[in-house]
Amino acid sequence: MQKIYSPIHIERIVQKYWHIHQTFSVQEDKSKQKYYCLSMIPYPSGKLHMGHVRNYTIGDVISRYQRMLGKNVLQPMGWDAFGLPAEQAAITNNTNPSDWTYANIDYMKNQLKSLGFAYDWSREIITCQPQYYKWEQWFFNFLYKKGLVYKKTTIVNWCSYHETVLANEQVVNNSCWRCQNQIQYKKMPQWFIKITDYAKELLDKLDELKYWPNQVKAMQRNWIGQSQGINIIFKIMNSNDIITIHSTRLDIFMGITYVVLSIDHPISLKIAKINLKINEFIKKNSIDLTRFYNINAHDDKKGIFTDIYAVHPLNNSILPIWIANFVVPVEINGIGAIAACPAHNQQDWEFAHQYNLPIKPVIKNINDKFINIKTKAMTSVGILFNSGDFNGLISKVASDIITKVLINKKLAFFKVLYRLKDWSVSRQRYWGVPIPMVTLKNGVIKPVPMNELPVIFPKQLYSVESNIKKTLKEKMSNWIRTTYKNKSATRDLDTFDTFIESSWYYARYTCPNYHNGMLDSNAANYWLPIDQYIGGIEHATMHLIYFRFYHKLMRDAGLVNSHEPAIRLLCQGMILTDSFYYISNDGQKIWVSPKNVVVTRNNTGHIVKAIDTDGNNLIYDGMCKMSKSKNNGIDPNVIIKKYGADAVRFFIMFAAPAHATLEWRESGIKGAYRFLQRLWNITYQHIKSGLINDELYFHQLSDKNKTIRHLVHKTIIKVTDDIDRRQSFNTALSTIMKLVNNLQNAPKISIQDRIVLQEALSVTIRLLYPFTPHISFILWKSLGNLKNIDDTKWPIVDEQAIQNKNVLIIVQINGKKKASIFVSKNSDKNTIYEMSKKSINLYINYKKNQIYKTIYIPNKVINFLVK
Repeated sequence: MQKIYSPIHIERIVQKYWHIHQTFSVQEDKSKQKYYCLSMIPYPSGKLHMGHVRNYTIGDVISRYQRMLGKNVLQPMGWDAFGLPAEQAAITNNTNPSDWTYANIDYMKNQLKSLGFAYDWSREIITCQPQYYKWEQWFFNFLYKKGLVYKKTTIVNWCSYHETVLANEQVVNNSCWRCQNQIQYKKMPQWFIKITDYAKELLDKLDELKYWPNQVKAMQRNWIGQSQGINIIFKIMNSNDIITIHSTRLDIFMGITYVVLSIDHPISLKIAKINLKINEFIKKNSIDLTRFYNINAHDDKKGIFTDIYAVHPLNNSILPIWIANFVVPVEINGIGAIAACPAHNQQDWEFAHQYNLPIKPVIKNINDKFINIKTKAMTSVGILFNSGDFNGLISKVASDIITKVLINKKLAFFKVLYRLKDWSVSRQRYWGVPIPMVTLKNGVIKPVPMNELPVIFPKQLYSVESNIKKTLKEKMSNWIRTTYKNKSATRDLDTFDTFIESSWYYARYTCPNYHNGMLDSNAANYWLPIDQYIGGIEHATMHLIYFRFYHKLMRDAGLVNSHEPAIRLLCQGMILTDSFYYISNDGQKIWVSPKNVVVTRNNTGHIVKAIDTDGNNLIYDGMCKMSKSKNNGIDPNVIIKKYGADAVRFFIMFAAPAHATLEWRESGIKGAYRFLQRLWNITYQHIKSGLINDELYFHQLSDKNKTIRHLVHKTIIKVTDDIDRRQSFNTALSTIMKLVNNLQNAPKISIQDRIVLQEALSVTIRLLYPFTPHISFILWKSLGNLKNIDDTKWPIVDEQAIQNKNVLIIVQINGKKKASIFVSKNSDKNTIYEMSKKSINLYINYKKNQIYKTIYIPNKVINFLVK
């Protein structure tokens, strides 16, 4: 063992050993308990940032810990390689997305290896490879045949910057989730997967995810958005037609005075065929089908009377039927109609005033007072009046009774609606999986036969242009024209939403080289479900919903037998760092990397001035999330070269709880490095004095050594609980640090002393191994162990040591540690006082100080306050 701790040197040696011996490759082994630990698949954007490092370090700590428990641990890694960023980079740099992607994968893979993550690289998946997405195309066609996939022309969320459709889940604050540009709405033919068929199960099964964060489950519940109400049938006068409306509030039912249809309602379209004015109104307002998406959608309400009437189901009053531009279309909610109660709904009130429609109040407040509805609708609950048989009932009771009456008359039925809509999966880009469908001349759509999969875009298009459809049509018309069973056909030019690739990758990791199907069910069912999944909470209503949905699709296809993809979910917090910018001459924010900034701080450490290397005065934007957009990412390679991978791993797990935000401070890395250096030095000095092979006999130990062993085995209990049950990795490391600090002051003279210290170091190194595997590997070998630490078990608690009655008391003067003493547990204060004074008498006498107060925390600290 060398004297000086040199992380760069030892980490290269250890990583080379792991690579040569394929230490972390695994196979199914039914004689062992399996453990599948997975971090969310990364996008090969170019470089890892510290946010990635945090995610993958958490996963690696858990994986190595579970491996030491004797489990068969799978921890794979791959690349979510399709997507817009690669295509945009290809256009910008006049290259092709494949070259850009694979170059990034090579760089990032080396970064991961330099951090010492225990991945089974033999299972690496790259989603842009045809052998992967062939089965994705096959499964899409399988779902099409099952009736779970369909194509229709519909309103879509359109990102004009990226020139592609977005799913509802990819629209945040009415903007594209990637570029933040405001979305537009247009009608286009799109492919959909029927996620709504699984809405109830996706919602109900959340209750069974006991080890998922409550915040994630709440976000999914809100996104799925179950609404329980009833559908009510309104008959149309002098017609066999009916109108169905959905209601969640029946107490105002007797106040309905008119009915409004959406522009795309079947009755609206039927009337338009024979009524010129209505036909013109629909044509003029058809572009406003998207109005309901917008914040101010209802500011400009337009309507037209149909000259037909509906009949109120209970009081038989005659209700005029209107068509209006503000009613949510049929294609969105399946209803496309409202029964208006303008006295008690503000939108209905505004439309009624605009077109002079009747307003009938039927609710007064709970104090039995009438509310003035001349200026706005009365929307609160209260007591019914003007409602016939239901007068005098409070709103809740009235709703229940009216519901029962309507259902008994067979004029209504219970209906559950969901906010969740079917998943739009068509994308108008090149760098993605081609949708494996063809259209015959007669318009019939057919799936591409299995023997023709995978469908691959022609390589001639690798010089990507911005408009892929235009490029295909102009340059590759021969590819577009194809045949289906000897009939002429044209290929579908859209590609899949890349969230499809990341919705099933975890299952393919279990059998990445299987060629006879999408999954080898034997392997998949051995490893699945995932025992621990790790990723950001920002994926709660996108990836994590699709992830759960796809698992259920695969279950129902007989590919897997579990109901949910992951048992436990950990959402790591963001990493924050300083961010700086200046305003350019054209008014743009130019973000400057912190490594190119010189800062001036005040007495409290706050930044008061910042200048970049070009002399620009910068504006400090505070601690912000590391991101490319703010140019404030920290390259792990730079930090690793300075302090080593173990120090990076240690700091990132120690600086904050895993779920909390972490402020990046290089001073924290330095502290981690110093701690590892201290452990190295303690171990080196112990080995230099000679390794001890004698057995430990508890009854021969001194009180001091019994106290050390007590602390060591208490540490095992605490660290085990912190890693396993609590997933409180920062407190686990804090506990280990305290142990190491005490080992510095432990007796090291007698054989007993050295036996106890060797045991303590053996335990400490094993406890640290999941966090800092390189230094642990070397120190473990240096202690004379024959097995590598990779094949060593987690330390076991010695109950005899736990029962030790001695404790270590820290002796302080004015809050600073000066000595430590070993005493019997729960010794009286006077005994502690006298023993402590003896340990510091020389110091006090030398300084000629006097003790004026003593603070004693039982079994922990005694602090002498001196003048």
